[in-house]
Parts: sequence; structure tokens; C-alpha cells
Amino acid sequence: MLEPIFDQVGSGREAIGLGRRREAGLDTRHGTVLSLEGISVSFDGFKALNDLNLYIGVGELRCIIGPNGAGKTTMMDVITGKTRPDSGSAYFGDTLDLTRMSEYQIAQAGIGRKFQKPTVFEALTVFENLELALKADKSVWASLAARLSGEQRQRIDEVLTTLRLLPLAQRPAGLLSHGQKQFLEIGMLLVQEPQLLLLDEPVAGMTDAETEFTAELFRSLAGRHSLMVVEHDMGFVGSIADHVTVLHQGSVLAEGSLAQVQEDERVVEVYLGR
Repeated sequence: MLEPIFDQVGSGREAIGLGRRREAGLDTRHGTVLSLEGISVSFDGFKALNDLNLYIGVGELRCIIGPNGAGKTTMMDVITGKTRPDSGSAYFGDTLDLTRMSEYQIAQAGIGRKFQKPTVFEALTVFENLELALKADKSVWASLAARLSGEQRQRIDEVLTTLRLLPLAQRPAGLLSHGQKQFLEIGMLLVQEPQLLLLDEPVAGMTDAETEFTAELFRSLAGRHSLMVVEHDMGFVGSIADHVTVLHQGSVLAEGSLAQVQEDERVVEVYLGR
């Protein structure tokens, strides 16, 4: 067995969010999986987020767009506990206060994040990567040594099938294409059954065929999961999202369908550059 390779994003299980396990019973009686109210974040006097208000419904697929520097990454950092807001509230479901939880606790509660650059264990097989993601609260080697239950193996096979990676299950992850690595990392989140998926530019660097499949995949996941997708590819956004939020200077500038926000004069001025 080859030793897992870690990259500069981090090392060990924390680097790719392993050890996550969704807690049952998330309180979503009011139909909202994520509520951000009055969120402000400043870095050395620069307001990355400025009184941001955003609500994501249970099972919703929401796309977030906006120019560079609009606050998209900082917003996801607040949701995942990487950055603490200066003011405002952030709730997962009706009762879980994200501002009082650690990154690990937030991941365990059922929020999974995928960064733009895929981060996988390249020396391990596709199957082993999913196996590591599935087995919570174990070291890398303990996870690989522990025997999978029939239910766990079935779960991995289901995810492999969903992502069209089943024929590649025994291939080292380092030999996958960029798009296949993106799918594998999405799979490493899906085996943990998160309630909310945060996906940062998921189709960057993908082929047209891979982008089309990703759109199909996300549409199929919506309903069973809530998805927040940050993306610059407007064609892709238009193919998946019923509801789009435009960020500008750390605040929500406009919301609606892609057609609606593209016709908004404020969006045309600050985002489309017309």
C-alpha cells in the first residue's frame, strides 16, 4: 500500500474534510437550511462582507455569482467556521449557531465544502478515497485496515455509480483526469450524506461533456441535499439554477432567476460591465 500524498491545502483528514458525519435530526421546521443575517467581516479595514443577508431553503440548489472580490469565498469561510464574522448571525437549520461552532463541529453537523482545486489522496485508489471519507473518527491507516460493512460498501458503490466512477474504482486517484478528480472529491462528500454542500467553481477546467454531466448531477442531488454553487460560468449557472444570488462588495445586490438578474440594471453596471 502506498502512502497517501498530501498537498499544500493541508495534511491528513482535515485537509479534505474527512471525519465528517451528518448528525440526524437537523431542525428545519421553517424550511430553511441556512440563514445568514447581518453578516459583516472586515480585514484590516476592508469590508469583505457588509451586512450580508442570505437564506437557503431545504433541498434548494442556489447559485452565487459576482465579480472577484464580491465576498463569495469569505461567505463560505463564515459558513464553515474558518472565519468568524464581526457581527451578524449564521444558523444551520433553525437552531445550530455556526458562529459558536468549530470547523470540525460544523462539518460533523452536515455541511460539506468542496474547494475549486480538487484535493484527494492521489496514491490511494478511487475506492480507498471514498472509504476514508466514509469512516469517521479514525486515522488514515485505521480506516483502511477496518473492514467495511455490507451497508458501507453498498453506499460507496452507489456513489461510484452516481459519479460514473465505478469502472475506475481500483485506479489510483493520481491517474484520474482533472474532471474525474473533481467528481471523486464530490463523492467523498456525498458518502458522508451532508445536508448542505458548498461547491466552489466545480466546473472550472472541465471539458464540455464533464460540465454537462455535472449539471445533470447537481440537478439530481437537489432535493436530497441543499446545494450552494459558486460559479463564473453563466451557461452552467443557467442550466442548473432556478434561483441566483448576485454578490457585490460583500452584500446581496440582486436575487432571482438568471434571466431576471441579468436584466437588473445594477447587475449590468457592476457585474456585466455594460
